[in-house]
Amino acid sequence: MPIRRGFLLLFLLSVFLVKAQEQELPDRKSYTTAKRSSDIVIDGKLDDEAWDQVEWGGDFIGHDPEYLAEPSQETQFKILYDAKFLYVGIRAFDTEPDKIVRRMSRRDGFDGDWVEINIDSYNDKRTAFSFTSSVSGVKGDEFVSNNGDNWDSTWDPIWYLKTSIDELGWIAELKIPLSQLRFANKEEHVWGIQLTRRFFREQERSTWQAVDPNAPGWVHLFGELRGIKGIKPQKQLEILPYVVGSAQTYPKEEGNPFREDGREFDGNVGVDAKIGLTSDITLDLTINPDFGQVEADPSQVNLGAFELFFREQRPFFLEGNNILEFRTSGGINNLFYSRRIGRRPQGFLADDDIAYSDVPGQTRLLGAAKITGKNAKGFSWGVLESVTRREYAEVVDTLGNFRDEAIEPMTNYFASRFQQDIQGGKTVFGAVVTNVNRFNNQGNGMELLHDNAQSVGVDLDHNFKDRKYGMTLKFSGSRVEGTPGAIYRTQTSFQRSFQRTDNNYKEVDSTRTELMGTAGTFSFGKRSGNWRWMVGSNYRSPELELDDIGFLRQTDVVNNWFWSQYRTNKVTKLFRNQRYSFYSEQNLDFGGVTTSRSLNFDAGVQFQNFWGFESGFFIEGNQVSNADLRGGPSIIYPGGKNWWYWIGTNNQKKFRFSFNNWYYWGDQDYVMNYGVNFNMTIRPIDAMRISISPRYSRGRNDLQYVTDLDLSDGSRYILGTVSQHTYSASIRLNYNITPDLTLEFWGQPFMATGLYDNFKRVTEPNSESYSDRFRLYTNEEISFDSEENVFEVAESSRNDTYSFGNPDFNIVEFRSNFVVRWEYIPGSVVFLVWSNNGSTFNQDRNNSFSNLGSQFNNLEATNTFLIKYTYRFIL
Repeated sequence: MPIRRGFLLLFLLSVFLVKAQEQELPDRKSYTTAKRSSDIVIDGKLDDEAWDQVEWGGDFIGHDPEYLAEPSQETQFKILYDAKFLYVGIRAFDTEPDKIVRRMSRRDGFDGDWVEINIDSYNDKRTAFSFTSSVSGVKGDEFVSNNGDNWDSTWDPIWYLKTSIDELGWIAELKIPLSQLRFANKEEHVWGIQLTRRFFREQERSTWQAVDPNAPGWVHLFGELRGIKGIKPQKQLEILPYVVGSAQTYPKEEGNPFREDGREFDGNVGVDAKIGLTSDITLDLTINPDFGQVEADPSQVNLGAFELFFREQRPFFLEGNNILEFRTSGGINNLFYSRRIGRRPQGFLADDDIAYSDVPGQTRLLGAAKITGKNAKGFSWGVLESVTRREYAEVVDTLGNFRDEAIEPMTNYFASRFQQDIQGGKTVFGAVVTNVNRFNNQGNGMELLHDNAQSVGVDLDHNFKDRKYGMTLKFSGSRVEGTPGAIYRTQTSFQRSFQRTDNNYKEVDSTRTELMGTAGTFSFGKRSGNWRWMVGSNYRSPELELDDIGFLRQTDVVNNWFWSQYRTNKVTKLFRNQRYSFYSEQNLDFGGVTTSRSLNFDAGVQFQNFWGFESGFFIEGNQVSNADLRGGPSIIYPGGKNWWYWIGTNNQKKFRFSFNNWYYWGDQDYVMNYGVNFNMTIRPIDAMRISISPRYSRGRNDLQYVTDLDLSDGSRYILGTVSQHTYSASIRLNYNITPDLTLEFWGQPFMATGLYDNFKRVTEPNSESYSDRFRLYTNEEISFDSEENVFEVAESSRNDTYSFGNPDFNIVEFRSNFVVRWEYIPGSVVFLVWSNNGSTFNQDRNNSFSNLGSQFNNLEATNTFLIKYTYRFIL
């Protein structure tokens, strides 16, 4: 089997390549704090008597652009504590204080001058709590995990900050509740700490503890904070109830009882809570949550066989999402994908007597609980339990009678993740378990959903030679159970296509009521230094199924790959930094067929004027798709070449832009794509940021799937040439009235058109000759019926005709969100929201991209107005 050979080869290669010299680490710094003896007023002045108890820490060293260089400006700090708080005072000296950049933005999204402290209060060498202070008083906070590989900016603790500017530079004064940190219950503590300063006008970062930018990790190289004695872990208890009211307007529909008024009103209440069960364990709860202030997903056109991936945007699931993450077998495939919870109802209305229906756009989340923690022995865990309610569509039949039709069963979602640190995080062993249970999933297509779905995974990450080298092993498995119809649907889905006529290693079993699959990953490489490389292999068995609570793009894959990169932060006369990368991969299916081979080269540099340039070249050989004919045989596509480049101006400036351009040429001229993406950012004043990102793409694909038909003399798989144009633009405006009162706007106009011609049927999809893989319909064989909007085909070899629907499409959409966010006291927020969403879709063959603008101007939209009030009680 290719899987065993690939793993064996990579293991032998890893053993051979692990000859290396020990890495020299910088001396570890130490700062000694003291318990404050008098009051400290957080005013950004550092003039309270208590600050005289401790000495200044300092001697920052260059981190970026050049490691160990002397910083342009000096930075000093002091740290104090008491039974409830940690106090941090940072003095950022500046010889030209009138040039300090005081730009503002929403939380976690600022630029300008800032300082930051990272605190490894677990002292586990892997996790830290980060608090960032901009000179304008904007807060940033992140939970750091996996030794600096993951920075979770959705973590929003309560803490206090004041800043000021004087003739010496600027000051940040922080007051951090110990309840927002996690630490062991012992008499005396040693914590890891790191302080960083960004000196904006020189694009320079300096750190207190020297850390090589090419080092294998971040947290394990922190300096030490000593002198903390007698504090006790704080049991956090925060209750955050909310009240929301909304009004919605939409186009009236004459005769439709659900939309004839053109408006509706709604209200809701719910509660979130954060409870410290012990010093090590935190419980997050949400009951009847509302996510009305969350942005809509960006518009996209999907002509492929596989599902698109959209990022999570809901606050409850965003915070700490990386704790439950378990990526398996490469790419975006994951055992846990929180967007599955509360998705659009999956049932469908099939009764012939339905005249009108009101279908909910999402499944309501009744409640969710999330437990996270880490103990002094390095054992961490995260557990999520969530329940969504049974959803109904309200329908009106042809006689005018109302009734409810169930379209989504009540469902319980469970996910858990466990990890154990060994030797200060040099080795990490982990496991994950997920489970989905659906209740009474019968009728309206719900019987095609799985009754139960489970997945398990284990992983091992090991570093050696002072973390210079490392290896990762992962193995996971899945099991789904359901009716024969549900499992048949899974076997014949586009991800698997067991029913393919040329599939000689899997076959459909219509009597099965369960399906089990596996996935695995092995990688080994050099993780630090100017030159890095990684070699790996992963696989996903054809039976693998994760989509009940995870994300799985495609199964039946064995992927072998190699990556190498050279990068340097050494400043030269021309460059501030440079990066050059190479990537190669080969993909096979479980029948041993090579489905793709590719090589990728890319490079990126930053010039001394702070402009940046990146470019890459990608080349691939013939590709074999087992999915594009939607259950039909595999098909061979010619290879192709892709070239792209990106250029960006100095992002210090109040006006900056970047430009991205890409081209793809298919062999045999079967496909051609190109596009441009332009981003412009303007700061008229320090408190306002406007960004506009228009994007245009154009493409032609001669082998685009259209449909398949079952006819008396066999199946027909029909392809066409699609000419596609797409225009979209993302528009953002952020205005900070104060650091805690912001106006935020996001809007996206989107227009796309696809016109099909040169229809053809697949003949020998795996032929060596490109022209033998299909036969083009002649003008005499195919015609268009404009009244029925179908194509009629009369093949010369058949006595009768068949037809298929017009695949042309014209899409016009506009989505926007306008949010006023006021954090009137720390942790308590008022939201005012206006959402505007409209879309049209038609298949007019006389339409064109050029006249979609008129449709955009006449777009009828749904408007939603919402006010949400939250208040955080700290008990």
